[in-house]
Amino acid sequence: MGIRNYLIEGVSGSGKTSVCKELQRRGYHAIHGDRELAYQGEPETGTRTDGVTHEHHIWHVDKVKALVANQDEAVTFFCGGSRNFPKFIDLFDGVFVLEVDLDTLNRRLDERPENEWGGKKPERELIARLHQTKEDIPKNGIIIDATAPITHVVDEIVRQSEANKRQRQ
Repeated sequence: MGIRNYLIEGVSGSGKTSVCKELQRRGYHAIHGDRELAYQGEPETGTRTDGVTHEHHIWHVDKVKALVANQDEAVTFFCGGSRNFPKFIDLFDGVFVLEVDLDTLNRRLDERPENEWGGKKPERELIARLHQTKEDIPKNGIIIDATAPITHVVDEIVRQSEANKRQRQ
């Protein structure tokens, strides 16, 4: 949907939803991938699966490709996590990875209701492990300190995306 497209990733609780909302508030085209593109499926094949598990939280690859191909917007930010991001990560002009320290992560997860992902003890344990290992996020993204106030986090993402734009021209 954008002439330039960026993925904003990070573990649960790092601030992807808040960043998406703030980008939208500022008038940027931002897609909340976990709500608009996600479903439960096999990461390799895309075949739908039953139940709700972290490892089967994937995005519709064809939808991502179609949105990236559409150039109606100057820039589009895709916010969220997906276990099949290797299937489409090369479509993006850049990837931002939101990082927080464990204390900040735990504080944010403490605020979640039990019916939201990360609200239950086993989910929190998985998130803590993924935070430590970083196994579930892109390796070569631009690291953004997401412990800062959301306005500063978004300012940095916008600044870096503009710098990326100038480098490509």
